[in-house]
This record gives sequence, C-alpha cells and structure tokens, in this order.
Amino acid sequence: MERLTKTRTIAFLLIFVLILGLFSMRMYGKQIRDADPVSRAGSTYESLTRVVAARGDILDRNGNVLVSNRASFDLVFNNYVILNSDNRNEALRTLIARCEEIGQTYNEDFPVTLTKPYEYTLDDYGASWQSYFRAFLDEWGIDSDVSASHLIRILREDYGIPEDWSDEDARKVIGLRYEISLRTGITNLPAFVFIHDISAENLSVILETNTPGLNVESTTVREYETTHAAHILGFVAPMDPDQYEKYKDNPDYSMDAEVGRSGLELAFEEYLHGVDGWKRTVVDSNGNVVAEYYDTEPRAGANVETSIDLELQILAEQKLEEHILDLRENGVNDEGYAKDAQGGAIVVMNVKTGEVLACASYPTYDPARYHEDYNELLEADYNPLINRALNSTYAPGSIFKMAMTVAGIDSGAITRYTPITDEGVYRKYEEYGFAPQCLIWTNNPGSTHGTINVEEALMVSCNYFFYKLGDEIGIDTIDKTVKALGLGEYTGVEIPESKGHRANPESKKEIYGDDYGDWFQADTVTASIGQSEAAFTPIQMCSYACTLANQGVRYRATFLSRVVSADYKTLLDQMEPEILSTLDVSDEAYAAYIEGMHMAAQGTTASGLVGTSYSTFADYPMDVCAKTGTAQHGSGGSDNCSYVAFAPMEDPEIAVAIFVERGAYGGRLAPIARSIFDAYFDQTTSEENLPLENGLD
Repeated sequence: MERLTKTRTIAFLLIFVLILGLFSMRMYGKQIRDADPVSRAGSTYESLTRVVAARGDILDRNGNVLVSNRASFDLVFNNYVILNSDNRNEALRTLIARCEEIGQTYNEDFPVTLTKPYEYTLDDYGASWQSYFRAFLDEWGIDSDVSASHLIRILREDYGIPEDWSDEDARKVIGLRYEISLRTGITNLPAFVFIHDISAENLSVILETNTPGLNVESTTVREYETTHAAHILGFVAPMDPDQYEKYKDNPDYSMDAEVGRSGLELAFEEYLHGVDGWKRTVVDSNGNVVAEYYDTEPRAGANVETSIDLELQILAEQKLEEHILDLRENGVNDEGYAKDAQGGAIVVMNVKTGEVLACASYPTYDPARYHEDYNELLEADYNPLINRALNSTYAPGSIFKMAMTVAGIDSGAITRYTPITDEGVYRKYEEYGFAPQCLIWTNNPGSTHGTINVEEALMVSCNYFFYKLGDEIGIDTIDKTVKALGLGEYTGVEIPESKGHRANPESKKEIYGDDYGDWFQADTVTASIGQSEAAFTPIQMCSYACTLANQGVRYRATFLSRVVSADYKTLLDQMEPEILSTLDVSDEAYAAYIEGMHMAAQGTTASGLVGTSYSTFADYPMDVCAKTGTAQHGSGGSDNCSYVAFAPMEDPEIAVAIFVERGAYGGRLAPIARSIFDAYFDQTTSEENLPLENGLD
C-alpha cells in the first residue's frame, strides 16, 4: 500500500511539472518575449537595419537613361522602441486608422483574413513567408494545426489587446504585432518596412501620429525615364518561388529583395543588382538615437548600356502605331480591306554584330504604370501585354523566298538565270483538288509574270516560280537551308523568346497528331512561299535578314552593349559578336538574292516588271535590298503582311523586319523601313507620301 501511494505521488508530481512547464512556455511567450526590452538589454538597445543598395541604371547605346532610381522614403519600425512603448497597441491602432483616413496602404503579411470567419491565406504567400509563419508558431509554442479563429484568440490575449476593442481593430493590430514579432529573433528578416515609397504629403500626415519607433529611412525606387520600350525593359518585384530557390543561399540577396522579374531587368539581374548594406543604430530607453554607423556600406549595382537606340525605338513605335491606326481608319481600298488590322512589331538589328537597335511591339503601354494598369491591360483589345516581336509567331509569307533562292541554286536545281514561265496557276496536282495561283493571276485572272529568272521572281514576288522550284527540290532541302538561316531557331536574345517552327513533316505531325499529320507534296508547294505550318517571330525574321546580308553567317541577337561600374568609371563587360551558325552560301546564290532584293526595292525591267517596293525606294540615295510578304492565316479577315530590308546593298549595316497582323500588303510597310533608314543614316531625303506598290506581292 505504501509503495502504491509512493507511485501515485511520483505520477502526480510528474503531471504537475508537465503542467508547470507548459504554463511557463505560455508565460514566456506572453511576458518574456513581449516584455519591456530594457529589462533585457540595459539602458540602450542596438538594432541592425538593412540599407537597400541602389540598382544599376539601364541606358541606351548612346547614354540616354531608360530606367534609373529616384530618391524615396520608407517608414520603418524600430522593434525595440515600439515594444518599449507603454501603450503600443493603442499607438498601432491610431496609426492604422490614420492610414485608412488618407487611403494609404501599408505592408502586413499575417496570413489570416481581415474579417470573420477567419481563414488562413497561406496559399497567397511564397515558400519563404510560409516558413516564417511556421517558425512563429513554433517559437510561440502554438500547435501548427491551430485554427485561424483560435490563433486570433491566442494572440489577442498574448498581445494584451483590450477586450472592448472590435474584432476588426484587434485583427489589424495583431497583423502589425506579428510583423514585429517575426523580427525579434524568430527570423533573420530585416527591420519591418511599414510603408514603402511613401509620398511627401502622406509622410507628414502619418508622422503627426508620433508612433513610437516609426522612423523615416531614405531609399530609392525604380524610375522609368521613357514611356517607350515597355515590352523589353521589364520590371522589378519581390522574387518569385523559382528565384527564391536560386538566390536563397546567396549572401548578396535578402529573402525579401526586389529583383528583375521580366525583360532587361531580369536578363541583366546579375549586373544591375546591388549589395545591401547594414546600418547599426543605438537608441536609449526613450527612443533617442545615441549612435548610428554602417557595419557594411551598401554597394550600388552596375549600369547596363543596352544595344537599343532610343531614337530608333521611338521612331519604330510611332510609325508602327500610325500605320496600324491608319489601316483601321481607312483600310487599303474602297471595300475597307485591312480595317481589321490588329497589332504588329518592328525589329531593327546591326547586321555585323547582332545588336538589337529597336524592338517595337504594338499595341503598347506605359512601363511606369504596368502594375497600376495591369488588370485593365489584361482586358484591353488586341492584347497589349504581348511582346509580339519576340513571342508571337507568324507565317512569313514571301520574305521566305530568299531562303528558297539559296536552296534552289546551291542544290543545283537552278542557276541565277534559269528561266521559268509563270503560267498563273500551278496545275500539276489539279486532279487532287490542289491548284494554287500566282497572286497576279488571283488579282487579275489571266495575267502572269511571263518567263522570268529567280532574280526577277524575287523582284515581283512570283509565287508560281517558287511553287515549281519547291516542288522540284523537296522539303528536306528546303528545311535544311531554312534552319541554317535561323528560321524556327532561337536567336539567342537575352529576353525569353518563342522558337516557332518550320514547315516540315515533323512539325505538322506535332501540330495535328498522327491522324491528320501526314505530309503531302502539296504541303511542300505551299511551304515554298512561306505558308503551310511555318511560324516565326519578327525577331527571327530580322535575324534571318541579317544572315542573308552576311552571306550565311548568323550572329546571336543581343540587347547588351556594355556594362560599366556604378560611378561610370570602369568598364566591366562588353558585348562581343557571337556566331551561332554558318551556312556556306555560294557566291552565285548570294548574288542572286542580293540583286533580286535590290530590284524589288528599286528596280524595273524593259519588259515592264516593277519591284514591289519601287514606289517607296525608287529615288532613295542609297542602294537598298528589300522583300515584301503577304501571308494567309486561316482565322478570317485581311491577310497578314511582312517586310524585311537591309542597307546599304554593297556593305549592309542594319536590317529591318516589320510585321502587321491583318495589314494586307507587305509593300505598304516599305515607307516605315525608309523612315528607319533615314534616321539611322541621317539622310536628308524627305518622307513624301509616295504612291504605293500596285498591291502585288
């Protein structure tokens, strides 16, 4: 009996100790961690504040600043001072009320809804913030399975929030207390930034609350110095989950760092990102700053000088917009053809280096208002958020015919002067229901281009000539040549781009599957004029034009010119041209398409043939090579149109590619190319409204 009594006594003592331990843990959370910090830190308290480093500038090739930083102010909490305040909860409630009065948003990441019934919102946060919340629960001895409503009750008690407060006020203050708690040893998060980039007007109003521990810190925010190049500049924002995984072990990045999330901001993150500093602040029990100094000074990011020429970029955007709006208003004929024009793109590149001088997409938007206007842009007509230059793919139409010229001559199927008679309708497969027409026949039944060679076929864009040529040489020869010229291949540009696809048996099978993906000779004939399944981006079309100008040498496309230090004194990196591929284009093939493109821009013949861009470039004081394109797209409405050109003919420097959705005729894009050449070469020729081509492609 005595032994049984002794056992019961020991069991009772163990239970008592366990209960006492649990009670002590709760009291630790309620009293020790939330106690007056002076009792733990003596008469002064030291805090470390992260000083965000300035991000590097983004400039054009001529030194014009595209994106920079402007001075700004943050409101940041000193944890020690607010926790040492006698009436901290009331101070925070007053602060929140003042923000609501003036419509000022503030930061708060407590993952519970603001109103009843309380629910967790953890799915709205990334992995890092979810881990912070779990660490908070663990530190406070709260079961991870606790319901959101029960958690609010626990924290309301532990934070000492008065019972007569409304649930709404209590929840709001709990959110701020949670942010402050995270930064009192639970995580390595820097000081709590209550408001980022606050306006001067709102700053003065909020400072009138005299909230304990709320300090003003100077910082910088990204500033767009241009309303142009929206689709390539990109933006910065807190890192996404993939970037978190990439940078979480990098000491140069805090876990709440803002990083490049798209465009050039993302592409050149390694250069632009600065290294934050740490400032140590010593305050006394009254919140007075006793000392302040850097443990580590911030290091600004490097400046990136891009390949973009801002003057050309602005011109390209303006001309593209003017052209499309004019089509929508007036069309191209009395029937209103092309009034359904949608969007388009222009890419200008340095032939000898692959540098992108301009990259325009329409419709566009103001990059400075991307976040504010995002929902509106999502709903806007014609999808202004799409970067058509890099991410939209289109059938190229007749600009494809230079690749056919190379394939035909270098396979031995034709020479520069091999004659083919245009019969208007290609009837070889007529018995199978396939008899494609030359465009001149379609527009004027019975008309043909007569007997012509490949140079003249390029000059007048004779479909019949290339139907017959493609039928003879076959899709394998065509596809091998086109691939080597860069179509359906990545250009290597730093911003994400679509690859597109060439018209070949593999791509057709991939698109339509086994049941409908068989390749027929009719597909080869159609592919020979840049139709069938061919789909390329405008930047690929421009890279293709550069490769033609370089006689088969394809350079990697790039937006980078050079990188210099934050003070602009030291060169850190510089673009070096990189060859991606080389096609051994014969001199005969090169001469044939160069002369054919030149004739298309500025030529006529004794037989009465006229180049498809002659009306635009006939009087141009420089030899130009160009090619028009018109492509059907199968979705109804007017045809798409394309245009490529490079100049000067003897030693090409720049190439231009233009594409307009439902723009009708490629020849109508020639005046845009002329404007770009004028600006680049600083010509004195006027941009007269010259008569356009006769509409034949």
